[in-house]
Amino acid sequence: MDWGAIRMHVIALSLNYRKASVEERELMAFEDEEVITALHRLREQKSILEAVLLSTCNRTELYVVSDQVHTGKYYSQKFLSDWFGLEFDKVKSITDVKVADEAIHHLYRVTAGLESMVLGETQILGQIRGAFFTAQQEHTTGTVFNKLFKEAITVAKRGHNETDISKNAISISYSAVELAKKIFSNINDSKVLVVGAGEMAEQSLLNLTSNGINKLTVINRSEDKAQALAQRFGGESVPFDTLEEQLADADIVISSTAARNHVITEDMVSNALAERKTREPLVLMDIALPRDIAPGVSSLDDVYMYNVDDLQGLVDANLSTRKEEALKIEAMIAESMDSFEEWVSMLGVVPVIQALRSKALNIHEDTFQSVERKMPDMTDRERTIISKHMKSIINQMLKDPIIYTKEIAGSRKADVKLDEIQQLFGIEDEVNEIRQQDKAKNQERLCARKQELALD
Repeated sequence: MDWGAIRMHVIALSLNYRKASVEERELMAFEDEEVITALHRLREQKSILEAVLLSTCNRTELYVVSDQVHTGKYYSQKFLSDWFGLEFDKVKSITDVKVADEAIHHLYRVTAGLESMVLGETQILGQIRGAFFTAQQEHTTGTVFNKLFKEAITVAKRGHNETDISKNAISISYSAVELAKKIFSNINDSKVLVVGAGEMAEQSLLNLTSNGINKLTVINRSEDKAQALAQRFGGESVPFDTLEEQLADADIVISSTAARNHVITEDMVSNALAERKTREPLVLMDIALPRDIAPGVSSLDDVYMYNVDDLQGLVDANLSTRKEEALKIEAMIAESMDSFEEWVSMLGVVPVIQALRSKALNIHEDTFQSVERKMPDMTDRERTIISKHMKSIINQMLKDPIIYTKEIAGSRKADVKLDEIQQLFGIEDEVNEIRQQDKAKNQERLCARKQELALD
């Protein structure tokens, strides 16, 4: 990717559930109050020109524009190593690094939810948008990312609006949440108890929060694990010996422990129902194998109980549908990437075209002043007519060179041909001045923001 005399590369570093364990993802998660400081630290790394940082419960992503591929990759990984106090080789082993088109494609897929644990989920779109807006406000983005992230966000919105990718449940835990939404008219007001702290519990909490449900309680035999998981999703954890009490207070229970025996018995649920202060039914989702909830519970009044078999059929049908819808979004991504690449190819020629026009206007101004000195008695109408015709001549002379300059933008030897145009028209100094002015403006905005942070 060329931008005038500067060769630029988009690089994406991704720490996600496919390559890193929950514990490893926790080690490299940024706290909300750290993000701005970390963002500026990343932007200050060698060879990094633009930077966006995303940190969620399931992934940490660095997106950078660098003038050197290997240097940009190295210092981005070194930034993570230094920030979290981890061995450099450890960071390398658990991060995916993509460059150029692969990095751009990755951003589009992440933003559209095609890289999420739950295919097509929409929460990540808001998180990407928030990360980009923060970077914009902090002036760590520039020409490339300001365009690229807007394009990725636009495509993701289109994908969710024009396809059915987010309308069908595709995991057991997600099916549980979708089914609960059909039972309760306003599920956002429901109190949800998650029993367990493993991967299924994590997926359940992700699905719950992405649906705007925030009255969450996590309970597990290991209180430390329950507390860590609850904190990640903004919920609370409670001691395991209060399970019966929690059942009485909950509207929805999703259970996914690794216990060999029933965790929730018929007596426990019967006692909890007697203590309940609401007339709403108690919805129990048993997504564990072996089952967590005793089968006899399903016979109790005011209880809706579902197990893995009840939910699996819904999952199988919907996953196939979502994959078909994902292909439609991939087509949107491909179209947008082509458009973005075409736009990028024009970046290098913009300073050249600006310099051509600037030099032409200067010639026009100097020549017109010479005419005025030699013909001081011209009327205002005569001045206007002469100036207009001089501009017309200049515009006609520039038309073909400008069209040619635009056409060579995407060619393999664009930089060589642009140099030839600059030499032919004698605009090398003007082009360099325009590039330096753009660079200085970006640096000025960045320094101003740093000073604001220092004052805070």
